[in-house]
Amino acid sequence: MPAPGIPRCPTPGSRTGPLQGILFVLHTGIGWEDLPQELGFGSGMTCWRRLKRWTDAGVFDQLHQILLDRLNAANRIDWSRAAIDGSHIDAKKRGAGTGPSPVNRGKPGSKHHLICDGNGTPIYVLTSGANVPDISRAVDLLDGAPAIAGRPGRPRRRFDTLLADKGYDSEAFRHACRRRGIEPIIPKRKSTGVKGLGKLRYVVEQSFALLHQFRRLAVRWERRLDIHDSLVSLACALICWRRLINWTA
Repeated sequence: MPAPGIPRCPTPGSRTGPLQGILFVLHTGIGWEDLPQELGFGSGMTCWRRLKRWTDAGVFDQLHQILLDRLNAANRIDWSRAAIDGSHIDAKKRGAGTGPSPVNRGKPGSKHHLICDGNGTPIYVLTSGANVPDISRAVDLLDGAPAIAGRPGRPRRRFDTLLADKGYDSEAFRHACRRRGIEPIIPKRKSTGVKGLGKLRYVVEQSFALLHQFRRLAVRWERRLDIHDSLVSLACALICWRRLINWTA
């Protein structure tokens, strides 16, 4: 049974067929022009135009926010710690948020910068060029994380601690975290690291694995950055929805 307040998936041929088409493309990675019309979702271009309209309206960002609020109301957001990291993906078409990939012989690529809670729930994702250092978007990642409601009192945005690897070793970033009331746990570059940190940070790798199971995100095909980011938000919402269903079943 779906979670309270979450609608059932629409059937092919219904008015929400374009949404089903978008979900099909997101899961399979198939090209918009290759979307089989016999599935009853409409043409690929019809789905793409609907995706553009929803992107302009911020629909999937709002959906992700609603589901984060629901998880928080169920006491399923771990505020004790957050983890951040970046992950490279190939970009088949050039556009904003692409650059020469240092891990793929300088071919065009993008990078997802992600912050998740202690359970690995994706909170916020940024997309940049593949050649952008993780540390350069770290503060943007912190400030882009939404305020999450669902519990008594004011919506909460800041986690107690932040876990990151040596790529985020910067005194300026540590000071930025502390100014926001977050205690950073970041090993020094020339140190042996923080014992046990990897066992706590694995959740961000888990979150990336869940995100990139959506094949349309494992490789970037969208030239427009806003369209790609909208699909990322939809994927984050789906991950949150699955967790909400599992925890409330």
